Amino acid sequence: MKKIYLFAIAAFMINLVSAQSSKQVQWTYTAKKIADKTYEVHMIAAINGDYHIYAQDAGGEGPVATSFSFVNTPLLQLDGKVKESGKIIKKFETAWSHDVKYYEKTVDFVQTVKAKSGAKSSLAGKVEFMVCNDRQCLPPSEVDIKVNVGG
Repeated sequence: MKKIYLFAIAAFMINLVSAQSSKQVQWTYTAKKIADKTYEVHMIAAINGDYHIYAQDAGGEGPVATSFSFVNTPLLQLDGKVKESGKIIKKFETAWSHDVKYYEKTVDFVQTVKAKSGAKSSLAGKVEFMVCNDRQCLPPSEVDIKVNVGG
């Protein structure tokens, strides 16, 4: 019984700590039509305070790079990889002992998708990311993505 109690407390603490990362970044999602049946899905991260979020190619071992995974849908086709738009910073971080790439304040991640029909659909998936500041790094966090496309 004691082991179950300790496990429950540990699981609660892990969820509490990982929730802190997602509180430091607010995600907004929009879709913009750029051509016939072609859309840009913007996944914008607004980063709080003095934290920063790592680029998709963070550079070297250590920090958890921002990554996206999308649910396959028969109505949408991904066109290329997720692109980044923002002021990228490349800086030596003593915590990792090498240069890393990250964004402060805001970054716009853009995925181009092609609709296979004129029907309304949604792009769903997850974004995994980690935030740090000069004093600490918070555990990686995963946030759901869902944005309406087409229609």
